Amino acid sequence: MKNRLVVLLSVLLLMCSLPLSGTVAASTKKFTDVPSSKHFAEAVYDLAERNIIGGYPDGTFKPGNTISRGQAAAIIAKMIKLDMSAVKNPGFNDVTPANGYYKAIAALAEKGIISGYGDGHYGPNDSIKRGQMASILVKAFNLPRYNDNNNSINNPFKDVEVYSYPPSHGVNILILYKLGIASGTSPDKFSPNAFITRGQAAKMLKATEDMKPTMITLEASDIGLDNIRYIKTDQNDTRVFDGILVKGKELPTGVKEGIIQFVPLKEGIGTLVVTGSKSNSTVYKKYYVHIQKENGELKLSLEETDDHLPTTVNLLLLNSKSELPGEVVQNVSLSTMDGKLLSNNIEFEYCMYDESICFDIDQPGQYIATVLFADGKEVRYGIEVKSHDSDFYYGVRTVKENISDVYDMGADYNIGKHIIQTKDAEQIATITRDPGTNLFRAHAAGQKEGEVFIGFEHKVTEKYCDETWCYLNDWIGINVIVERIGSISSVRIYRTPPY
Repeated sequence: MKNRLVVLLSVLLLMCSLPLSGTVAASTKKFTDVPSSKHFAEAVYDLAERNIIGGYPDGTFKPGNTISRGQAAAIIAKMIKLDMSAVKNPGFNDVTPANGYYKAIAALAEKGIISGYGDGHYGPNDSIKRGQMASILVKAFNLPRYNDNNNSINNPFKDVEVYSYPPSHGVNILILYKLGIASGTSPDKFSPNAFITRGQAAKMLKATEDMKPTMITLEASDIGLDNIRYIKTDQNDTRVFDGILVKGKELPTGVKEGIIQFVPLKEGIGTLVVTGSKSNSTVYKKYYVHIQKENGELKLSLEETDDHLPTTVNLLLLNSKSELPGEVVQNVSLSTMDGKLLSNNIEFEYCMYDESICFDIDQPGQYIATVLFADGKEVRYGIEVKSHDSDFYYGVRTVKENISDVYDMGADYNIGKHIIQTKDAEQIATITRDPGTNLFRAHAAGQKEGEVFIGFEHKVTEKYCDETWCYLNDWIGINVIVERIGSISSVRIYRTPPY
């Protein structure tokens, strides 16, 4: 077992509650049309006090007016303290250096926070829409990219599509909704194509500052990889952090680097599995994610490990316990494949709608589980437990012992001769047919597992009708499947699917 401390990052617990420009005193600016009773009043006065937004010469704020794309760029660039001293021309044909919003638009475009329309213009005087504002805020404040990497979000809005073509603002709208930054214009509508008002914009901007969660990012190079392709989180079900994989920059090979966003939720230990590449080879890395609070700080550390967690073994029964009382399991014993008894009374529970019993196992290897039923019958199961570099859980395979099987086609079918068509079938199973019948028997033979196909001289045609149509199914043979785990074998005969 190896456990290495590889990354130590710290974040302030209170960071998410502090505005970007620091704590402000009570506002001294008052607008005649923004009474304190308005839901956006606190945000308006806070931003005005910090000279991020302003009112009109007549003393009004006009909260119901729209806000232009140029104005939005200037406000957001100021809020995130973007360096606008030396900007690169963004190349929009309607944004020249003479434009009052040029530097803000150029700085945001260079960071990939905003983009223009498909025809090459930005539309600085166009009113900005609610959906557009959502996407800009997610990028500008680098919010966690929920809804990527299976971090699904409940979508209460009928007018918000997450996976659409061409891509919409849906994912970013739901990120704001999840974080409590923005709600809809009604319980089931967000109105992404409606123009955002000055009052709404102020409230959304301030809420983004206040509600942005503490977040830590980890790049592929931080853990010795060229790129990160997949992550798997919280296999121990502790919910101490959210882990989100975002694409990151494009590498010379054409693939995305991959960046992991960590959002600490509470103290505890979680798990992380990373799939990436190094020198064109696939690499798996497993980590314990430690989240601790010390002196008002959340500390996150990654501890690389090759540990495995106890893994559930599922043994399928013949029937559920509610169907046949005699099938109720009284006892389960566990031994190694060579006969060493590990436990004569394994603790188990019914699972899978009472059609299986389940228990945990914490070591790799091959085992035999002997299940004793209430009617005195015993059934043995082979269990194979394998370690995986790509998972905290073991890979588990089970086989219920059944060394022979019988299949009767019935006397109504003229199948003619049968032909065993699989090469070296005798190393898998001994297959016979009772003389003058269509009854086949198979018995495990040799040491191989696999599948044997038995073809018929004459195909069998069956007619099946439902309420609207009739179908003809042609059967050309049967299959024998043999599975083995150590000394435990399972034989099963079934009809070859029709064509």
